[in-house]
Amino acid sequence: MIEMLKGGLILVGAIFMFLAALGLVRLPDLLTRMHATTKAATLGASLIMLAVALHFGEVAVVARALGVILFIMLTAPVAAHVIGRAGYFVGAKLWHGTVKDELRPNYDPLTHELKSGLETEANAVHKPRENDPD
Repeated sequence: MIEMLKGGLILVGAIFMFLAALGLVRLPDLLTRMHATTKAATLGASLIMLAVALHFGEVAVVARALGVILFIMLTAPVAAHVIGRAGYFVGAKLWHGTVKDELRPNYDPLTHELKSGLETEANAVHKPRENDPD
């Protein structure tokens, strides 16, 4: 029974990893590619690591496998967010079917300043500091 569970975890994990690779190749722009790879690859790698933990069944291996799963779940979304944000700021083109761009009204591409949208007149004025470059 445990063999079937391990095989199922590996198979489903491999399918999710394949879907992540397929999404990377087939999706139209940076943001949708990042979404596909982050979600599917994280789930696929986590399922495969669960199969590894079940296969070996030793405390040290299970602890390491769970540590890897935790590390992937914590770092993959953050890394995708940072890469997607950097891509947006350097001017990566959005897909023509993108419905809403919530950063456009708050981002100035000339100064690279991003406003929260909650500024008042008093705190929206840029005040140069002594150590700011000219």
